[in-house]
Amino acid sequence: MGYADVYAAWKADPEAFWMEQAKAIDWDTPPSRALNDDNAPLYEWFSDAKVNTCYNAVDRHVENGRGEQTAIIYDSPITHTKREISYIELRNRVASLAGALRAKGVKKGDRVIIYMPMIPEALEAMLACARLGAIHSVVFGGFAANELAVRIDDAKPKAIIAASCGMEPGRVVHYKPLVDGAIELAEHKPDFCVVFQREQEVAELIPGRDYNWHGFQYGVAPAECVPVEGNHPAYILYTSGTTGAPKGVVRHTAGHLVALNWTMKNIYNVDPGDVFWAASDVGWVVGHSYICYAPLIHGNTTIVFEGKPIGTPDAGTFWRVIEEHNVKSFFTAPTAFRAVKREDPKGEYVKKYDLSCLDQVFLAGERADPDTIVWAQNQLQKPIIDHWWQTELGYPGVCNPVGIELLPVKLGSPSVPLPGYDMKILDDEGNELPPGELGAIVTPLPLPPGTFPTLWNAEDRFQSSYLETFPGYYETGDAGMIDEDGYLYIMARTDDVINVAGHRLSTGAMEEVLANHPDVGECAVIGVTDQLKGQLPLGFICLNNGCDRPHDEVIKEVVASVRNTIGPVAAFKLVTVVDRLPKTRSGKILRATMVKIADNAEFKMPATIDDPAILDEIRAALKPMGYAGG
Repeated sequence: MGYADVYAAWKADPEAFWMEQAKAIDWDTPPSRALNDDNAPLYEWFSDAKVNTCYNAVDRHVENGRGEQTAIIYDSPITHTKREISYIELRNRVASLAGALRAKGVKKGDRVIIYMPMIPEALEAMLACARLGAIHSVVFGGFAANELAVRIDDAKPKAIIAASCGMEPGRVVHYKPLVDGAIELAEHKPDFCVVFQREQEVAELIPGRDYNWHGFQYGVAPAECVPVEGNHPAYILYTSGTTGAPKGVVRHTAGHLVALNWTMKNIYNVDPGDVFWAASDVGWVVGHSYICYAPLIHGNTTIVFEGKPIGTPDAGTFWRVIEEHNVKSFFTAPTAFRAVKREDPKGEYVKKYDLSCLDQVFLAGERADPDTIVWAQNQLQKPIIDHWWQTELGYPGVCNPVGIELLPVKLGSPSVPLPGYDMKILDDEGNELPPGELGAIVTPLPLPPGTFPTLWNAEDRFQSSYLETFPGYYETGDAGMIDEDGYLYIMARTDDVINVAGHRLSTGAMEEVLANHPDVGECAVIGVTDQLKGQLPLGFICLNNGCDRPHDEVIKEVVASVRNTIGPVAAFKLVTVVDRLPKTRSGKILRATMVKIADNAEFKMPATIDDPAILDEIRAALKPMGYAGG
């Protein structure tokens, strides 16, 4: 069956389609029906089933004779550590940790916050919670105490599981003082904390509240898997959102299992036993879905990588890991490839490794500009698949479904909607727009299994943020268009569509032109306030390693190419050269914050920012141009 047949089968009978996919999961009580729409527009999938995620991700593989297969490969170029954990070892470790948590009173429905770096123990903590039916909330390790405190007060965890430290190139990030500070700030106090002591830094434990990871498991009986209802929350994942207070995205257990398992073969094209690597972090949705859960549910080997695309030790680290661990499918963010391309524009490092094991590469996290995709295609000679999804969705909504069939790749498009999604482009009044016109991207309700059914303790906010603007649809918050072949193009967040003298223009389209210039390694375009035209586009460019041309020349050339490609209507004249762009730790460029700086408006420091010092560099670059109060 090709993509068209699979998609048509879903469209003809969505419930039958998902009931069929549900057969791949081991149920304690199978679901009697797929969709529960009694409380529409709040939908639930497989809600009357009974099931355990940890059993499906770990124990069943051991019971099916695959216990000796490697479940997790840990590779940390920062600490020069590598180790492998088999499924049977993983089961024993997770059961022991779950037993120790249970002995301290953690039970089904309790929340546990996990605050850990990229080490296998982070996955073990997630799975131990799932084993007990406890609801975990992973907070990116290194988040400031205040941000952690906000999440503690919202989730009200019984326990916090943390590590003593995280490792960044050239520095140790002290986690324990951040945890202590957060508990002090929070109104809700957890009953206890478990701390995994890393040899790079041993943290001080507070007697009576803090327990050593190994010590508190000593002599405790291992826990068995607790079956939970299909609509029992598996986890809460906070997404920063632009409105200040974090939004707690909830994931129900059964739909999560069914959807993630389906994606491993149909999208990522791996069979049980194959090695799959998502180079992300457990603090983000990609880490939840594709470092921890989906590969293990599907019986793959997953890689936990503690390093960076460049500097640990060089721009060849991705290729080393792929060759060494026999990776078949690789998933990373476009920003990681842009960093590698900027360091190694000619691909000298790629040539040093044998990448014959690699079948395809997937990019997601923000728009993959055509220039980066072409570079990767040329260097790797493999299909480079851009795909689109969100924390709220939990897995891809639009992708070239490689495991079903590899469709033609169109640069700048994540391809076609997957089963569960029927993307439409609407104008502000909710009318559907014809192919090729820019508007809001929506998909009809109900969303498919595994997507978020609501926000934690914030049902009103769930409805107002996602369901109210276009009744009957889920509003993605992204803007784009669909072409004649049904391929979707995502041009920007709806906030990044700027209005220049009445013309709606996409900053993403301008970035595409800038990125195409041979000397530009990375770029961003924002809309700044203008008295005459309402808004004007302003470009930031970072130049490639080894580019020694005068900045003015490069600026002149990129301004001319935007004028030629998009037209004079873009009124694109403002460009500045900077060393680096402000980003979140997951690699998204903080465009909204850059707009605030340019317009000299007040703003809240984004919790997810990687290096706050960059904001001052941006301000300094804008002042001579008459922005940022200059």
